[in-house]
Amino acid sequence: MFSIALKQMEELPVAPNEGISLSAFRSPFSVSGKEGCKYSFDGSSYHYSDGNSMTSQRSSQILTGFDTLDAAPNYDFYANTNAPGRARRTRPSLFQLHSKIEDDSFPPPLYEETSAHREAGDSSEEEAEEPLSEPTRFGWVKGVMIRCMLNIWGVILYLRLPWITAQAGIGMTWVIILLSSCITGITGLSTSAIATNGKVKGGGTYFLISRSLGPELGGSIGLIFAFANAVAVAMHTVGFAETVQSLMQESGTKMVDPTNDIRIIGVITVTCLLAISLAGMEWESKAQIVFFFVILVSFANYLVGTFMPATPQKQAKGFFSYKVDIFVENFKPNYRGLEGSFFGMFSIFFPSATGILAGANISGDLKDPTVAIPRGTLMAIFWTTVSYIIIAGTIGGCVVRDASGGINDTLSNNNDCLGPACKYGWDFTACIKNTSCPFGLSNQYQTMSMVSGFAPLIAAGIFGATLSSALACLVSAPKVFQCLCKDNLYPLIGFFGKGFGKNDEPIRGYVLTYIIAICFILIAELNTIAPIISNFFLCSYALINFSCFHASITNSPGWRPSFRFYSKWLALLGAVVSVIIMFLLTWWAALIAIGIVIFLLGYVLYKKPSVNWGSSVQAGSYNMALSYCVGLNQVDEHIKNYRPQCLVLSGPPSCRPALVDFVGTFTKNLSLMMCANVVTGEPSPSALNASRNSSHVTWLNKRHIKSFYHGVVAKDLRTGVQMLLQGAGLGRVRPNVLMMGFKRDWRRDTSSSIESYIGIIHDAFDLQYGLCVLRMKEGLDTSRSAQAHVNPGFEASPKRDVNAPAPPANFSLDPDPMVTEPQPFTVFQSKQGKKTIDVYWLFDDGGLTLLIPYLLKRKKRWARCKVRIFVGGDIQRKEEQKTEVKDLISKFRLGFHDVEVLPDINARPQPEHVKRFEDLIGPYRLNPDQKDCEDGQDNQNCPWMVSDEEIDRNKTKTLRQIRLNEVLQDYSRDAAIIVVTMPVGRRGQCPSALYMAWLETVSRDLRPPVLMVRGNQENVLTFYCQ
Repeated sequence: MFSIALKQMEELPVAPNEGISLSAFRSPFSVSGKEGCKYSFDGSSYHYSDGNSMTSQRSSQILTGFDTLDAAPNYDFYANTNAPGRARRTRPSLFQLHSKIEDDSFPPPLYEETSAHREAGDSSEEEAEEPLSEPTRFGWVKGVMIRCMLNIWGVILYLRLPWITAQAGIGMTWVIILLSSCITGITGLSTSAIATNGKVKGGGTYFLISRSLGPELGGSIGLIFAFANAVAVAMHTVGFAETVQSLMQESGTKMVDPTNDIRIIGVITVTCLLAISLAGMEWESKAQIVFFFVILVSFANYLVGTFMPATPQKQAKGFFSYKVDIFVENFKPNYRGLEGSFFGMFSIFFPSATGILAGANISGDLKDPTVAIPRGTLMAIFWTTVSYIIIAGTIGGCVVRDASGGINDTLSNNNDCLGPACKYGWDFTACIKNTSCPFGLSNQYQTMSMVSGFAPLIAAGIFGATLSSALACLVSAPKVFQCLCKDNLYPLIGFFGKGFGKNDEPIRGYVLTYIIAICFILIAELNTIAPIISNFFLCSYALINFSCFHASITNSPGWRPSFRFYSKWLALLGAVVSVIIMFLLTWWAALIAIGIVIFLLGYVLYKKPSVNWGSSVQAGSYNMALSYCVGLNQVDEHIKNYRPQCLVLSGPPSCRPALVDFVGTFTKNLSLMMCANVVTGEPSPSALNASRNSSHVTWLNKRHIKSFYHGVVAKDLRTGVQMLLQGAGLGRVRPNVLMMGFKRDWRRDTSSSIESYIGIIHDAFDLQYGLCVLRMKEGLDTSRSAQAHVNPGFEASPKRDVNAPAPPANFSLDPDPMVTEPQPFTVFQSKQGKKTIDVYWLFDDGGLTLLIPYLLKRKKRWARCKVRIFVGGDIQRKEEQKTEVKDLISKFRLGFHDVEVLPDINARPQPEHVKRFEDLIGPYRLNPDQKDCEDGQDNQNCPWMVSDEEIDRNKTKTLRQIRLNEVLQDYSRDAAIIVVTMPVGRRGQCPSALYMAWLETVSRDLRPPVLMVRGNQENVLTFYCQ
């Protein structure tokens, strides 16, 4: 009915100028599925209904001009989340568009509700949930630029920049500022590129790096960066405490002593900052605005003070307003003390430039992070760099390096006067020689207060800069750490990931940051704390720049940042320079930082967290693998590099663990292994899901099997295997050996299944594959005990009758539970001890029969086993033949020395064993008077039946298989595994039942696993070196 209705309905485009309504040309119809599910079209919307309430959304008729099941582009189709209380739209599946609706009894709804499932009996009129209160969100000025500027304008600006200018000189101080700004500027460009390559959530720097480079590097740098921000809280708080202690000292007040006063003030201050943070982001943001205006006022006050005439009191302390001589004198370096070097000054100044990520660290609280982070970060870097250069130049042009502060130290008739102050009537020679000058740029950290027009405003600026930076770091560290905790990359930290309130505030993270900050506040020495965090921040910047470079160089289609003003080579330069500076600052601290990163990286690599963020490392791995695969095509194959690359007909791998374990033993870290699963039936979403279910790969990974998984949907097993034999692999990395399990229950299965099984063997030989068939006494298929899918082409259920129809091939249960169940133990997982690997090299197949035991022997579990080679021979030439075979094997350098010649291999088998074979093949023999098969068809349509003529034609070969089993029973009853050359049945001359009986006879009643091997008759071993 559906197809008829479609033919009757015409899809007419809308003519906008004529006002034609599509409903006038449409015949309303609805289509019912098998279970009463309906698709209905009512003209303006389309629905999915189960007979009760239905969810309806306006169709895309207006956008497309057609009334169709196809949906127009919509934001909901690409979003991972949805607005609370609103039904979320999903696009129709390809199956819904392409197939008949009757094909799926339970098609997915076109639109899914995100609200909780409603109980039966509820009203059909759905009430939207009350929307949650909107959390506080900030724009680029308030959320990023001001926050970054405040974090950059930290304690270093007021308390150390004048001192650094005195040490390094104005010129080198500008170099330090510009070098720091170059690093932060390049990092800002890289941050902007990463932040605009998709929707950014909370987690800031950690989120950007982890989603770009993956959890391995992202997790380690996230932990380090959160810790660095916690230490930065202590640095800025100590700077504030130093200022307060200095003011107390000027007024003659103290609590204990200068060092302990700083500790007490620092602890009280960070406690107050914690209270502000716990009050919420709104209060924290308001406090930052107040601090910002206080700092601007203090800057204006300082600049005004530099132009004011110097009073005698200020001149005694080294301030003379703008003087060219002072500027020239201070332009040159004058390093003093243990920290007196360019990189010593750089290590102290650089933390003041590290606030560029303060805005990115609260990315989850921004209205539009992709706009706010680039714009706010780059503007903050520009304006703070300008302010630093201005302050360094002005303070260096106004104040001398050394001054006594004595109002009576005016110039007398002293020809030995030292310093530029001599030209302006002041003589500070005595304290300069004794290095005891208490004032001047080199000696007083509070120089800016002395220069300013109104000193209390500078104190207020110091308070604002230090407290705002401390507050920003106190907020940033828990936000970054919270995101890291929620990703569960490391143990024992998940407790701190819980958020509270509408802003998901990390209260527990705040407390942890508070404790770490107090521990470093107790150091009470700013110059000691600052270098500690420099390496951590530089390490973060190096990885951010490398993330941008790596994402660009991989050419991933997913790398599409809307911010275009970046360069991958500039990002690489920023990463390299950051690492170099780490070692130039403090080499031992750099080694510690890198060591921590490597340790955390190794932990995540070992644990392999189940996260997939589409990182650039994945893209790079793909590019590398693709490049190597293409490169293999340029080199011809050589026997020396031959590897058995196995296509394993395992079905769902969890159903045949012994087969998977055995192949994984000798292919691990050596060659290709691909587990193949054929789901028989017509292509449908359920069949595709059964063949491609990711739980199969999860099971392999959990079992530590290094294997690919490939599933196909085909009309029958043989067709599916033919698809795999011809299509599996990539270039030269493709299977060359087919590994399958023995069909143990073939006598109880249908005759067509036997024909299909033997047909697969013929197909493998036709396509030049080597072939291995593994048989174990207890069988390979564990799916019956697990009640999972049984593929009738491999093993049949023992309860089925021979003539019973096969169960539907798409009959399968969800494979996911098999991943969570305890892993089954197989014999191939245990050490084999001093048993033997018995190899019956009866026919030369190119050497595959020898190569597989050699590869097994190389593995630790099989290393103590002794390999015994059995070959057929003549009793008259037994020793001569033994010597010939040993010489041949020695040329292959396999290390096999135990060779046995079996002169009785061609003897006549025991009559009872012959009788047993006749009973085995009896049900499949054609009687002389029977002209038709059991199904009433002619003989050509029953290739599995065996005629007397075919029995006579293959009699010699049949007796050989019976005798071979007797030999195996005599010689290899206690072996760890038996490897035997597999017989080959001619296509068209050996019926499938007879061939199956041969395989059954060779391997029956043997306790050890039996591997029947047949190479493709081409050499896989060579004794030549070229």
